[in-house]
Amino acid sequence: MHSPEQLLADSSVLRLVQIALQEDIGSGDITTESLFAEMETPLARGEIVFKQPGVVCGLPIAALVFRELSAEVLLEPKVDEGSEVDAGAVVAEVIGPAPAILTAERTALNFLQRMSGVATLTRRFVKAVEGTGARITDTRKTIPGWRRLDKYATAIGGAVNHRMGLYDMVLIKDNHIAAAGSVRAAVERCRHDCPEGILIEVEAHSLREVQEVLECEGVGRILLDNMTPEQVQQAVELIGGRVETEASGGITLENVRQYALTGVQYISVGAITHSAPAVDISLELIIARLL
Repeated sequence: MHSPEQLLADSSVLRLVQIALQEDIGSGDITTESLFAEMETPLARGEIVFKQPGVVCGLPIAALVFRELSAEVLLEPKVDEGSEVDAGAVVAEVIGPAPAILTAERTALNFLQRMSGVATLTRRFVKAVEGTGARITDTRKTIPGWRRLDKYATAIGGAVNHRMGLYDMVLIKDNHIAAAGSVRAAVERCRHDCPEGILIEVEAHSLREVQEVLECEGVGRILLDNMTPEQVQQAVELIGGRVETEASGGITLENVRQYALTGVQYISVGAITHSAPAVDISLELIIARLL
């Protein structure tokens, strides 16, 4: 999930690209088809340009978009994934038949803008906690169908990926506890039925609930949810390193360092995926019959 190769090997990513192209093209790109209807198809070169500072993320997906439409279109990165660039930076060059580039342009940029936006906001949170020992992690608050891409982008931004979905980690929240009847009952049922090696994390909203979780066997991490930095620090001291700690809820760029200084190990931030603004990126095309 962390490398471009792993991302491109995921069949769900290819399906997403295909769906996006079909959504945009439909029965055909009538503008481009009309423009080149009675002429020899020209070759073109285009530059993908960041219009504002940001973290570059999604070039392999942009390349996949162009390649899915035409194998003759090549995208050559000019910077590495995860690079921080200034406004005006050329991050990639696209070469190939002009109609294919024009038709795939918006879809490719949509992927690149979204993924770079997530990586850029994530990097800001990561920098905000530098030197504290705390690590930023993502959540499941992702665009439906985009989880692989969103979590890849947070990793490129420097975050640690939390669970991918409901299948790879136990996270017992308040509604699970209510359904089971108690924290102990919920933990014991999960310990009994879950595959060996699966991490069990339990949500707590107060020091009393933290103590309840500590009295259960098999818990690997406690999620300190919607607590103030002062409460998180008290909880971390109470836990005393017996299990991993994570803070979540109400975390912003303005207060994330306060949380990080409490000694908590992980800080999960839903905003890096559900509220990341897209980076302004454009493709500037030069038509040429011979390159």
